[in-house]
Amino acid sequence: MRMAWGITGCGHMMVESFDVMKLMRERYDNIEVHVFLSKAGEQVARYYKIQEKLKEHFDGFKVERDANSPFLAGWLQTGRYDVLVLCPCTSNTVAKIISGISDTMLSNAAIMGVKARVPCYVMPSDMREGDITTTLPDGSPLSLSVRSEDVENVERLRRMEGFYVFEEPEELEGIIQRHLKEER
Repeated sequence: MRMAWGITGCGHMMVESFDVMKLMRERYDNIEVHVFLSKAGEQVARYYKIQEKLKEHFDGFKVERDANSPFLAGWLQTGRYDVLVLCPCTSNTVAKIISGISDTMLSNAAIMGVKARVPCYVMPSDMREGDITTTLPDGSPLSLSVRSEDVENVERLRRMEGFYVFEEPEELEGIIQRHLKEER
């Protein structure tokens, strides 16, 4: 199974997502994981000091130059990847996807990949309205308020064909297992 893992500019659960993906990559020798960072994703990965670890532990590493470069949308449509995972995913990227805005590498890849029937799994940062606490790169907590508009967008995404919303990085193992069974 070949997976394209898209990382947006979301710091919430960034390190936890890396830890789970690294474990899955080590646990399943029959998966290949290529990492695709948005421009903001690259910046956040540097802040959280995981950029070099991403290069070290995964099968490929690319950073967005524009909406079609690297050509992730085309690679999804031509069958190079079996699945696209956006984890973690900003409310900005969710809003673009539900509005059909393809002006970034990851929003374009999600929209175009689903058109080619490549499933897209998304772990949004803003799942429930109200206050959440996330962890800054230095380990200190940060309290944020999730807006109702962002939660509504997640619900719209959940109803869109080809998109599957999940809440925790630990759910990635079930996603991987499901796709490995489908390949047999």
